[in-house]
Amino acid sequence: MLAVVTIAAPDVEGVLMADRKQNRRTTQQRAAYEILPFEKPIVELETKILELEELSTDTHLNLNGEIEGLKARLEKRIREVFQGLSAWEKVQVARAHGRPLATDYIDEMCDEFMELHGDRLFRDDPAVVTGLARIGDVRCLVVAHRKGRDMKERIHCNFGSAHPEGYRKALRTMRMAQKFCLPIVCLINTPGAYPGIGAEERGQAWAIAESLREMFELAVPIVCIVIGEGGSGGALGIGIGDRVMILENAYYSVISPEGCAAILWRDRERAPDAAAALKLSATDLLTLGVVDEVVEEPVGAAHRDPTKTIKAVRERILHHIAELQKLSVDELLTERYAKFRRMGTLFESVSPLEPLPEPEEAEEAAADTEGAPPADDTGESAPADEVVDGALAASPEDEPAADAADAADAADDGDAADAADDGDAGIDAKEA
Repeated sequence: MLAVVTIAAPDVEGVLMADRKQNRRTTQQRAAYEILPFEKPIVELETKILELEELSTDTHLNLNGEIEGLKARLEKRIREVFQGLSAWEKVQVARAHGRPLATDYIDEMCDEFMELHGDRLFRDDPAVVTGLARIGDVRCLVVAHRKGRDMKERIHCNFGSAHPEGYRKALRTMRMAQKFCLPIVCLINTPGAYPGIGAEERGQAWAIAESLREMFELAVPIVCIVIGEGGSGGALGIGIGDRVMILENAYYSVISPEGCAAILWRDRERAPDAAAALKLSATDLLTLGVVDEVVEEPVGAAHRDPTKTIKAVRERILHHIAELQKLSVDELLTERYAKFRRMGTLFESVSPLEPLPEPEEAEEAAADTEGAPPADDTGESAPADEVVDGALAASPEDEPAADAADAADAADDGDAADAADDGDAGIDAKEA
């Protein structure tokens, strides 16, 4: 006869729900689900502080001086660790399970929210959540990637990787928002669109492409913010906006660092090298003109103080919506198109902060370039006063060679003159 032994699993969900109600999380409170490798020095200090507080309570000793000193060291250590993060470490922070997700932003940022389901073609995709919301006095549409908090919820939401019906649902609700003149808020947090066979058969690429095209033409303000992972076309599928922001420790990239390392070096262990090369961090993206603003996170990143992070995001969203609502529809659409048209010009002669030249201006610039003086050996154009009769004036170093060339030309001219004289003499003799 077999005995069945049941082992009770830790109440992780209960710990998570309790954490969400607190203004600030310590590493001990987050230990139920994740501690990042570079947080170990912080864990040691927090453990010492906790031990001293328990000792002070049990023995009634006054250890306030030691505790305050350790807390000051803790704050300093947190700043040092999180200010010096590498690109790969920021990717780890963006993926941290304790980081606030789209559902947390909706719960705490929105005063009202009513979810909208389905794409009216196939089914409802839980990886994308859409709904009518009120943020303060602003009524809007919220579109967000939903990852899920615990394993059951993550599997249900496919870890935030949306199917084509998710993007069609997003586009359907965006068109409805345009009909009612509602601004759109997009919260981006996905490793990428789902690449499965079923998703491809149902038109994954087409759904994303259609979303990109339609979002450029929506006649309402669109504010996007990357709150965690911004993976490839899956993120860009709801990422076309008049303002694109990113949290300080989030990332936005055409491919994951692991995928890039596997393709370039056939070694996923080189993901840190790939992360540095991809320029995927918030500061790099701001420099490249891919995002418009970096929203600062609290000391120790968003997973240590979710409430403060959500409050900061809420303020920036309301600020940008108020600015965009002052623009006419024509101005809104023109500036949105120009914003994305400028991307990539950092590596060209055109500044990413300046609009691209019109076709006529480009032709005139090309014509001016063709008529410019020839370049010297250093690649620089010669000054105008050095150009004589269409040829470059000789430099002092070239004078001996020029003299020799002139002498040779003179000799050739002399020989030709003699030959001409002899020819003339022959003709005269025949005539005589």
